[in-house]
Amino acid sequence: MLRRPDFLWVYAVVFIAFLYGPVLLMPLFSVNDGNFATFPLKGFTLRHYSSMATNTSMLLALQNSLKIAVIVSLLSTALAIPAALAITRFRLPGAAPIVSFMMLPLVIPSIVMGVALLVIILKFLGIQLSLWTVAAGHILICLPYCMSVLMSRLEGFDPSLEEASRDLGCNAWQTFVRVTLPLAMPGVISSLLMGFIISFDEFVIAFFLTGTENTLPVYLYSQLRFPNRLPGTLALGSLILIVSAVLVVLAEIIRKRGVPSGNPGDL
Repeated sequence: MLRRPDFLWVYAVVFIAFLYGPVLLMPLFSVNDGNFATFPLKGFTLRHYSSMATNTSMLLALQNSLKIAVIVSLLSTALAIPAALAITRFRLPGAAPIVSFMMLPLVIPSIVMGVALLVIILKFLGIQLSLWTVAAGHILICLPYCMSVLMSRLEGFDPSLEEASRDLGCNAWQTFVRVTLPLAMPGVISSLLMGFIISFDEFVIAFFLTGTENTLPVYLYSQLRFPNRLPGTLALGSLILIVSAVLVVLAEIIRKRGVPSGNPGDL
């Protein structure tokens, strides 16, 4: 077996530090007993975290984000399940272009999507901006992620199990409820978690489509204008970072559980 060159490990460490180094400084500065993110640290304190419990504006924004994230994750997964089934279980004419078109929100810049949705909602539909418009925009960008997770899961178990169910007298719906859905449940749960994370953390779409009620990322951005609120902003951002990382890892663990998959990425 060939030994990997040492420079590849060095490159990997430098690459990871370049990506996550600035983000990992945020929890460090959130416990600094000062208003400025500079070295050396003035002191250690947790008062910025404790003060968040009395911040009514932040708690309201958190409540709005949680509501939107739950609704978006449920609807995105509900829409992604039949789409993923159709793509993985049937030979659709033009399936590749259809999938590519459905995945476009993954590659289109968020600011382009936000401006386009803003024009459509206000000029063409005449709908007032609210949390509902934010949820609609989030469904549009979460749906491709949910489909990707579910398609990977549905392709990971033996289709002969579904064929055996139909041979034993079950119709398509009974086969889905009794065989397909239980086997795909880790992917469904992973899809729910992924949709929740993406919606909860999304800023650009929410910034364009929100009305008088802010989501938590929009509230977080608005606080950056006030230097004296920077430590509290860093504390809030650190909590979001930690929770998001935990949910992403949890979603990936759940996705790989259950029936052994033949996909190389699931080994």
